[in-house]
Amino acid sequence: MKKFGNRQTIRLKKYDYSEAGCYFVTICAQNRKNLFDDIVVGATRGSPLNEIINNIWKSLPDHHPVKLDEFVIMPNHVHFIIHIINKGGSRPAPTLGTIIGLFKSECTKQIRKSIQNNQFNVWQRSYYEHIIRNEKDLNKIRRYIRDNPMNWEEDRNNLKSKGGELIHGY
Repeated sequence: MKKFGNRQTIRLKKYDYSEAGCYFVTICAQNRKNLFDDIVVGATRGSPLNEIINNIWKSLPDHHPVKLDEFVIMPNHVHFIIHIINKGGSRPAPTLGTIIGLFKSECTKQIRKSIQNNQFNVWQRSYYEHIIRNEKDLNKIRRYIRDNPMNWEEDRNNLKSKGGELIHGY
């Protein structure tokens, strides 16, 4: 693993993250605070922050050569599957990191505007990614994302399940 200060990267060496393929991504809220809505009977409520994140997610194909797959907003993180489509041509496809960076940046910009706080940090640094290599893996991850709201009480990102303090709002 490559080290960046106190952090280590989990990215595969010599892998081209602009390559066409499916990627499973998890992005956590800053300090894993519960910034987004609570889980209610296996779903999340539609808060203004969730609406911003959802709208930016849906707009990604307007800006990048991607196809959207599963997506869920949890109280303190998001999970999604994104397919990068290699269209060829003179411009190289953006990397997964570029797409995620722009997603996080646009969410932060719009949420800061919404809550009128230009210093508010929405996301934790970096993100988790997994390269989906086959149909079996894809279907397993789709099921995990769909079931995640129902499994929130046991979720490793749920601070309450770890005895941590649950922090709502901003």
